[in-house]
Amino acid sequence: MAPPTATPHVLLVPFPAQGHALPLYDLAALLAARGLRLTVVTTPANAAQLAPLLAAHPDSVHRLIFPFPSHPSLPAGLENTRNCPPVYIAVFIHALAALHQPILAWARSQSAHPVVAVVSDFFCGWTQPLAAEIGVPRVVFTPSGVLGTAVPHSLFRRLVKRPVGCDDGFQVAFPTIPGEPAFEWREISMLYKIYIEGLVEEQVGESLEQNCLWNLESWGFVSNTFRALEGRYLDAPLEDMGFKRVWAVGPVAPDTDTAGDRGGEAAVAAGDLSAWLDAFPEGSVLYVCFGSQTVLTPAMAAALAEALERSAVPFVWVVSGDGVVPEGFEARAAAAAKRGMVVRGWAPQVAALRHPAVGWFMTHCGWNSVLEAVAAGVPMLAWPMAADQFVNARLLVEDAGVALRACAGGVGVAPDAGELAAVLADAVGEKGSGARTRAKELAAEAAIAARSGGSSYEDLERFVQEIQKL
Repeated sequence: MAPPTATPHVLLVPFPAQGHALPLYDLAALLAARGLRLTVVTTPANAAQLAPLLAAHPDSVHRLIFPFPSHPSLPAGLENTRNCPPVYIAVFIHALAALHQPILAWARSQSAHPVVAVVSDFFCGWTQPLAAEIGVPRVVFTPSGVLGTAVPHSLFRRLVKRPVGCDDGFQVAFPTIPGEPAFEWREISMLYKIYIEGLVEEQVGESLEQNCLWNLESWGFVSNTFRALEGRYLDAPLEDMGFKRVWAVGPVAPDTDTAGDRGGEAAVAAGDLSAWLDAFPEGSVLYVCFGSQTVLTPAMAAALAEALERSAVPFVWVVSGDGVVPEGFEARAAAAAKRGMVVRGWAPQVAALRHPAVGWFMTHCGWNSVLEAVAAGVPMLAWPMAADQFVNARLLVEDAGVALRACAGGVGVAPDAGELAAVLADAVGEKGSGARTRAKELAAEAAIAARSGGSSYEDLERFVQEIQKL
């Protein structure tokens, strides 16, 4: 038997959703650069996504491929959550737990490179008992911010219910979170609502609850956030995160990344988009994108299109998946002094946000998009749809001051086109000056946090030191 190596070996378990897996891979690159040996669990259909990480760190990052666990509620061959309804995501969380035994058997065979810790996504709570059986600590990786992580864990910890007779405006309070935020029932995560309202089979629902409770037993949380953005939620351990330590190490994405590199083949090249934007004055263009999961209904798309036309603000509108654009709108926008561009498919979002002409970002407030905008110094128009996005919107508008509210309706709710046009006019006018200024300040703070001596850099160094002690 070969003697164990001195290099700490960490097992990483991502959740097969792009918004979850990619930032964990970014964290893996940072850990590998600091001398850790990493093994990343994946399944056949998701393995290719690891290629850039493996190419960059061929000696220190390895992949461990297992067949995706089948489940009768999932279509055959479905191995990631892209374009999936919330019920499917709940089943994914439940189904992945079947990887426990094969991973355990593999871990017990690693005599030359024994695993010293497990780092896994917060939707992989089943890795908590797995880590215990291996005999190592488990760290929860949260691709959301601290506030966006505390809120759902609070719900599952307290099992909050909407009283009989109350509508979606029922206020849910979070008294143990700094600032004591409250959210309407319609703003609560659909994953929690389908559980508490009994809309999934019992085993799946129990997995959702247990997943969160296991997270609260972990060694701690590694969060893709930074102190200047979420300092009030990092100053003291939160009850809704089990009073565990949080290492704030974000933003973890490299500055040079473009969304088209990892999200799929871009529908427009970064150079072509940059050339189009070059024709506009600094800060004059609105970039509109609602991520890879959200598809606007025809009514929502019509309201947005009308608002864009009424406001006369130059724009780039990225329409993903099966999204629709009102008939004739694209041609009218292109004809009006080439004022608007519609991109159907994936766009190089990081490159677009960093172009000087882009002055605002209308976003669903998904956390990866939020951090990309923050790093670029671009203020946001918040139009949250689901998941943690209402929580993120509150953070951006009320805490950070880098966003204005565009629409509060959520999935399927179309805004009033006139009201939305007024929001756009306010944003590019004097009323948006405060958010524009604060966005530039926060971008500088994010850059400082990630550099040597910065808060995120130091938290990452401390985390690696804790791993090395194991």
